[in-house]
Amino acid sequence: MISVSSSLGAKKLGSQGLEVSAEGYGCMGLSAFYSSAKTITEEQAIEVIRKAYNSGITLFDTAEIYGPHLNEVLVGKALSIYPRESYRLATKTGIDVTTFKPNGKPEYIRMACERSLKNLNLSYIDLYYLHRIDTTVPIEESIEELKKLKEEGKIKYIGLSEASANTIRRAHKVHPISAVQVEWSLWTRDIEAEIIPTCRELGIGIVAYSPLGRGFLTGVVQSVTDLDENDWRRKGCPRFSEENIQQNLKFVGVVKQLAEKKGVSPGQISLAWVLSRGKDVCPIPGTSNLKHLEDNVKACQVEFTKEEVEELEKLLPPVSGERYAAGATFKDN
Repeated sequence: MISVSSSLGAKKLGSQGLEVSAEGYGCMGLSAFYSSAKTITEEQAIEVIRKAYNSGITLFDTAEIYGPHLNEVLVGKALSIYPRESYRLATKTGIDVTTFKPNGKPEYIRMACERSLKNLNLSYIDLYYLHRIDTTVPIEESIEELKKLKEEGKIKYIGLSEASANTIRRAHKVHPISAVQVEWSLWTRDIEAEIIPTCRELGIGIVAYSPLGRGFLTGVVQSVTDLDENDWRRKGCPRFSEENIQQNLKFVGVVKQLAEKKGVSPGQISLAWVLSRGKDVCPIPGTSNLKHLEDNVKACQVEFTKEEVEELEKLLPPVSGERYAAGATFKDN
């Protein structure tokens, strides 16, 4: 096993040797989808990534679709000054950058991998995910190609994102999956029914994206007007409609109560809750704000009693709104 040193502590993802910091960093918002991508300069974005690294974070998550390509180039540039074995780079394929539709064909996966390596200016990718599952291509064919890329030394570990329990099992039979990426937070817990138990049965690590509910669980968003007109959440995430925001503020209110009791921020409570889900769970919050980054890192120090967790979960009201707008995601059965 190649380990990485981190002041945040380490977590093992899967049983193939992948070790990362207890908390990772999601790079997407620096280049795509959120309003921050339009306002932050390249120099500022690089500063944030390097601040994350110097804070003890060793897992950096990007994807070819973010930009497209722009985020990979940015992340590669930001991390280029550090020893290659001191961090873990995760990127993703499986969404065609020209059509924005799932593409799990072996030839596309290989082409995309070569392109990502060039964008990142790296000789290998640590963790390579299928970003979404192409239901027109047997998952076995996609994983076989990823297996070949691993044998060639172009990737180290194989991952899946937003995959069903059935797909995870089928993929794992072809080649051990090291990590499955899922949306997991206080207000997104549907994966606890089948996905999480399946991963744990098979010994697969869990990477939780949007652990802060796309920023909502920090309490910063009080109205849809707090989001810029070009912010993806306005149209792509129904939970951010004005009507749903007003309902979901009750949810954040419960989080704030515990935050005040413990003397921390609502975001730290939300992130600490995900961190507490298990030693096999690595959340990857993203931010373009240096102060918010510091707060996220400090969430690793927040601890709950069993009674606090039970009380929090008991008081949380139902979430208003779906995760994605119709057509904004891809179902994998």
